[in-house]
Amino acid sequence: MSIDYRQDKTDAMKAVVDPKQLTDKVEQLKNLEDEIANAEAGVKKLKEQANVISQFEIPQMMKDMNITKLKLKDGESIELKPFYYASIAKGRNESDSDFLDRKDKAFKWLRDNGLGDIIKNDITVTFGRDEDNKALQYADLAKSNGFEPIQRETVHAVTLKALVRERLENNLEMPSDIFKIYAGNSTKIKRR
Repeated sequence: MSIDYRQDKTDAMKAVVDPKQLTDKVEQLKNLEDEIANAEAGVKKLKEQANVISQFEIPQMMKDMNITKLKLKDGESIELKPFYYASIAKGRNESDSDFLDRKDKAFKWLRDNGLGDIIKNDITVTFGRDEDNKALQYADLAKSNGFEPIQRETVHAVTLKALVRERLENNLEMPSDIFKIYAGNSTKIKRR
């Protein structure tokens, strides 16, 4: 009796998975991924269409009719609710010098107007492997031991949005050359 290792290996592979079955499954997966991508693109397009109707068309129609709330025959109601968007006006990327200049101006404006408490100030120091004991003594290390802290100031988007809402609703200044601000109305449908 002779042993043919090559034939045995081929037979074993056929027993586990038929290459045709594998190819079919790969094709099935590719088709599903394509369907998912198409469905997601379709959902994105539907959301964009809904936003145009909700934020522009219906509010304009209701404004033209001098109404802010409408009750329908079926008991559902439609109401316009204000919404706000705010960010520090950005350039192409965060290393863009114009963005950094606007960011500095935005933080200065917030501090000058008594709003500096919404600025988060994070300082990060990176320690290498096996430096846990040094990390526990961070205050003593910092610059005296050659570690350079990384400082990053930020304002959380939700906090900035709330500030803009408050200031706009109270007719207070919010400089649009420093902050990217958008305020509008959105249609809210209360369903039964």
